[in-house]
Amino acid sequence: MSLDKATVARIARLARVSLPEKDLAPLAEELSGILTWIEQLGEVNTDGVAPMTSVVGHALHHREDQVTDGNCRNDVLANAPESTDGYFVVPKVVE
Repeated sequence: MSLDKATVARIARLARVSLPEKDLAPLAEELSGILTWIEQLGEVNTDGVAPMTSVVGHALHHREDQVTDGNCRNDVLANAPESTDGYFVVPKVVE
């Protein structure tokens, strides 16, 4: 696939990228080369190849979901400017 300067200018405008006129022709050639390479990838036979998310085969470790408070309430409250009975004290914003 070959891109011309007008197409590159339109892509740049849609991407909100400012390109000077002198950069349009070299960028058109570069993008055309990238698209040609992608077309070549489409010709690769991938029949029988399983989709993968990683090149390393591994399984995720599963654990039970448990709701906890993190066991660090006092450490968290130590960062608060003011606390009362284990809660943050904040100014009233609604009257």
